[in-house]
Amino acid sequence: MTVAAVPGLQDLTAVDVLEAVLKFRPARCQDQDGPEAFRALAAGRTAPSILSRASGYPKVLGFRSQLGAPRIFRMDTIEQNKQTVTAFIDALFTRGDLSAVDVYLAEDFVNHDPPVGVGPDREGMRAAGALFRQGFPDWHSDLGFLVGEGELVVEQFTASGTQQGEVMGVVGDGRTVVLKGINIFRVRGGRIVERWGRLDDLGLLRQLGLVPTPASA
Repeated sequence: MTVAAVPGLQDLTAVDVLEAVLKFRPARCQDQDGPEAFRALAAGRTAPSILSRASGYPKVLGFRSQLGAPRIFRMDTIEQNKQTVTAFIDALFTRGDLSAVDVYLAEDFVNHDPPVGVGPDREGMRAAGALFRQGFPDWHSDLGFLVGEGELVVEQFTASGTQQGEVMGVVGDGRTVVLKGINIFRVRGGRIVERWGRLDDLGLLRQLGLVPTPASA
């Protein structure tokens, strides 16, 4: 039965239907009883038979039910992807756990913007983690914000550490180095499969003394 097949139904408002749902306890009725029930409701008469119960929810005959299980799978997946990214960053760059590469990165992981001198695969990411840990034993990454959409997770971060070892040919002298940046990760099946990034490489080189700092005006 369609809405157009019931004379007078077009005059009903959403409030009319809602009041009927709230006022009457649902009772079973056949589809052929629906038109008469709607005519009664349109005429202002009470019509308890307008309601039936389907799968434990009230249902107005002639309307497709919008009730059902909450649609939370997508949101749950996005939240899980965000947790995967934060756990990976914390493990590799804050705690220095190089095995995080094996746990969180897919075997066919591709780094589209690898640091200079390392490869675009999982081993390249492991080498980058080792490089920072060797030069800055207390290196840690602080999350600025995290945004998830579909398979993508965007992370804005500020990382810092005290230079104790050699980095890019610069001997450690106890200076504090700060690196800011944005990472974009694609997560699929609980593993990170791709990464894009924009880091303040110039700022890092200046702090290491490899690039002159512009004189202030």
